[in-house]
Amino acid sequence: MQNLQDLRLAVLIDADNIPFGNVKGMLEEIAKYGIPTFKRIYGDWTKPTVSGWKSVLLENAITPVQQYSYTQGKNATDSAMIIDAMDILYSGKVDGFCIVSSDSDFTRLATRLREAGMRVIGIGERKTPSPFIIACDKFIYIEILTSSAQEQYQSRKKGGKPVRKDQKSKETEQQVQTRKTKQLIASSITDLADENGWAYLGDVGNLILKKQPDFDPRNFGFTKLTPLIKSFDFEIDERDSGQNNIKHIYIRNRKP
Repeated sequence: MQNLQDLRLAVLIDADNIPFGNVKGMLEEIAKYGIPTFKRIYGDWTKPTVSGWKSVLLENAITPVQQYSYTQGKNATDSAMIIDAMDILYSGKVDGFCIVSSDSDFTRLATRLREAGMRVIGIGERKTPSPFIIACDKFIYIEILTSSAQEQYQSRKKGGKPVRKDQKSKETEQQVQTRKTKQLIASSITDLADENGWAYLGDVGNLILKKQPDFDPRNFGFTKLTPLIKSFDFEIDERDSGQNNIKHIYIRNRKP
């Protein structure tokens, strides 16, 4: 079976809907899932709104594709990306696609690529509409690729600096999201549990990702799933695998 790190990926970036500030972080994240065989970025490079991208393209070996806006108010970049994606698909040279955009117009493209057996990874801002997120196998928020975002979350969680009123609403949203995530984990454990209620953590993580493609422990300030699970009130059993002191982690819901 082919490892995820061996997958050949076509990375297609929508310059009109993605900030250029963390290109290096995005490419490092993509490298976890495969080898970027194609790296293309689409935009109307005559516009000043995308000028910030120009300084990082050569440094990261990203090929710019010029796409003029034929009609004011219409985004021609989408069409160019979709056409190229289908050309790449039929070339048979890749195993998956990474669509970097916050635009829901790529929802049908992601669905079509998955229908063709491609693994589809999406990267975008938190404002990305849910249809595009759900259409991907995995969706990653750009905001979690910056360490500062995780540090701010941990600081608020530990009762650090006083928060402003606008931050309080964000914290309330975070609390709601945390509760929903705990419910998601609990239901996934129930779906996979043996007769004693135990489920293998690796299987739970895979099922959660299928149910919610934008699930990521980094959304809650954790780098891995295990520390996130341990922060919740689940029973944990670390079992010896019999190989090089490797532990297999099983979890189950606590009985009421």
